[in-house]
Amino acid sequence: MITRDDFTGLILAGGQGRRMGGRDKGLEPFAGRPLVAHVRERLAGRVAEVLINANRNAEAYGPLADRVIQDAEGGFQGPLMGIYSGLRAATTPWLLVVPCDSPALPRDLVDRMVAAVCRSEGEYDIAVAFDGERLHPVVALIRTALVDDLAAALADGERKIDRWYARHAWCRVDVSDCPDAFANLNTDDEKQRLERALGNAVPPRLPFDDDLPLLGIAAWSGTGKTTLLEQLLPRLGERGLRVAVIKHAHHAFDVDQPGKDSHRLRQAGASPMLVASRARVALMMETPGREEADLAELIEMVRPQHPDLVLVEGFKAWPLPKLELYRPEVGKSLRVAEDPWVRAVASDAALALPEGVEALDLNDLEALTDWIAAWPARWPASQWPRERQCEESAP
Repeated sequence: MITRDDFTGLILAGGQGRRMGGRDKGLEPFAGRPLVAHVRERLAGRVAEVLINANRNAEAYGPLADRVIQDAEGGFQGPLMGIYSGLRAATTPWLLVVPCDSPALPRDLVDRMVAAVCRSEGEYDIAVAFDGERLHPVVALIRTALVDDLAAALADGERKIDRWYARHAWCRVDVSDCPDAFANLNTDDEKQRLERALGNAVPPRLPFDDDLPLLGIAAWSGTGKTTLLEQLLPRLGERGLRVAVIKHAHHAFDVDQPGKDSHRLRQAGASPMLVASRARVALMMETPGREEADLAELIEMVRPQHPDLVLVEGFKAWPLPKLELYRPEVGKSLRVAEDPWVRAVASDAALALPEGVEALDLNDLEALTDWIAAWPARWPASQWPRERQCEESAP
């Protein structure tokens, strides 16, 4: 059985960015974050490792990749050299290649490409994305066993991807149902047009997968969400659940103590700074220049601890299933009407809620514990917004 451990993801970001005035395209801001961050979300959690092929600014790319690799040979020799470098670096049977400047790639791209090679029963060594009109050679799934053949082709002077593909058994993968999937952003105008088309106020969907249930806890300040979580977490622990919590802070904060060795080393430039003892581990990392914390990246940080459930406190604008806590006396409006990701509302008052939204008693700790404890069993079917849930349940 093929699993995600059989695939390495490679994001090509090693070009010179000539059409963008020599700027490093992968680091260009798009909807508030670097372009490459949006592309990475299409791969994170779906492949064993994410590589970024970058020939400059390796430090900036570092937090967004498991490894940053350079071209095996210098001189900016083009994407085929980047692919070769990825094939050399990969430790899995397959390499999934994508460009850094296509932030609207299908979220199920990995599944589509894998399905193509699985159906072939070993007949094909390469699968290439096809939009209904033309191929997109830099979106491809390639057997890493072809690395030596590509090395020989490069040594012979080959630099055209399609000509090298033609030497092998390959197939097309139809993604014509995703019209913006291969929008390359080579100019500022193209970038701005796609930002408007995709709606840059909405963060991209998280890289959901079947084995890590997520539940957002959304509430206005003053509702008492931290106090409630403090009461619920021990009860969830008694049910045998290991619960991770990711909390959003709206201001600069520091968990380190001035004068301690870790603080001194961090001030000297260590990033990240990891402190460990028998009792606990603390990771401190500077994130200058970010407009917002990257929830997808934070989820990947807790994933290796294998929690049964991740509660996300804050991050209200992010698209993930949520439990809204609401007290009318706070004087704020309900979020559920405008947020299709709210699956239930816990309140101390009777409320009129949209169809498909469950009503819970905010003061009934046992009932809230029951509802949250049952959430992992409802995953992944519960990971979509209400409209999609209605579509899925329709006959």
